[in-house]
Amino acid sequence: MESLPLKDIHLPPDVSVWPLASGWWLLIGLILFCIVSGFWIYRRLKRRAGLRAANKLLLAIANDSQQTDQQKLTALSALLRRVALSTAPRDQVASLNGAAWLAYLDKGFKDAPFSQGLGRCLADAHYRATPAEVDLPALIKLCQRWLKQQQPQRG
Repeated sequence: MESLPLKDIHLPPDVSVWPLASGWWLLIGLILFCIVSGFWIYRRLKRRAGLRAANKLLLAIANDSQQTDQQKLTALSALLRRVALSTAPRDQVASLNGAAWLAYLDKGFKDAPFSQGLGRCLADAHYRATPAEVDLPALIKLCQRWLKQQQPQRG
């Protein structure tokens, strides 16, 4: 029997890793998008945590039946000061008092409720020996309005 002139089997070249197939590029893009958006969401939630805590403290002040109106007024004033220090640059807020403090609180309000309305008591009521006549539920609602308009500091 005569042998046939056959050639050896030629295998295709090995599949290379590079360039990546389009599915791998999509997967890499999706992973990067998830990482970036997760980081952005984390920072946003972290910035807003202080304002959520301030809202909880405001509700605690409003619902505390063991405090007098004068003590609640002092606590409200301190809470607004702390929130202002955490949401605005310290050098712009820390030295404010009296009319300047009330004008700062009025930013964003058209009706100037702090300097010309109910919020005037926050300028000096916590220093008075005798309690000021204040509509405390309305003042708490005003403080809630002020907290809602605050934006956390970027950073």
